[in-house]
Amino acid sequence: MTEPTPMAMDIRLMNMAAALLLGAFVLLALVSATRWVARQATFDIQGISVRGDVAHNNIPSMRANVLPQVRGTFFTLDLPAIRKAYESMPWVRQAVVRRDFPNRLRVELQEHQPVAYWGAEGDSRMLNSYGEVFDANIDEVEPNTLPRLAGPAGLGPQVWDMYQTLLAPLNRVGMELVQVELSARGNWRIGLESGARLELGSGDRAAVLQRTERFLQTLPAVTQRYGRNTGTLEYADLRYEQAYALRLRGVTTLALAAPK
Repeated sequence: MTEPTPMAMDIRLMNMAAALLLGAFVLLALVSATRWVARQATFDIQGISVRGDVAHNNIPSMRANVLPQVRGTFFTLDLPAIRKAYESMPWVRQAVVRRDFPNRLRVELQEHQPVAYWGAEGDSRMLNSYGEVFDANIDEVEPNTLPRLAGPAGLGPQVWDMYQTLLAPLNRVGMELVQVELSARGNWRIGLESGARLELGSGDRAAVLQRTERFLQTLPAVTQRYGRNTGTLEYADLRYEQAYALRLRGVTTLALAAPK
């Protein structure tokens, strides 16, 4: 029986080269076809559907911000650039942009929900429900409905948490909390609707709350001793270990000078 003659090495190399060339040709053809399809007018973006929170942004303003970024077709447009354009608009916290075959986009917007003014009096920044600081037109918020909070950069969540922690105890005794501030050194200071200012000292939420609760429990007895009520409170300093200092409207510890 005659054994088959092995294929020569040069023939095998030629076959491999031919297969590689064929594969490369097919790949280039697919790429070219894909690019040709992607450039067809059928896939030009014909419309954008916007859903979600749109209370503070109208169609003309969205169009002016976004349309310059809508370049290319359904397959080639830059979704991150479009998302960034939406999120650059006032009040927009987050935008989710999706393709809607064959030639549309679907956008879901989430606006900031303001819970407080942020920074010094007159500052136009606000704080949202996530503790994030954002810039917007404060004239679009009903005046005097939000507290004013302040603190070092990046600590918005902690300041908002402290406001929520102190709100109920103060309301329980008829005090309306309108301001919370965290200093660069970590000291807490609050302001009341009556104009009173309270220094609460440093510490975490539990320590500050305990100090405040102790003050509120003893304050009525102290004010009654001087014939006053808690509404006459002007200032209190709770930074002492086992005591506090306060100032009441119409009460002084200075003796009147004797007449000459």
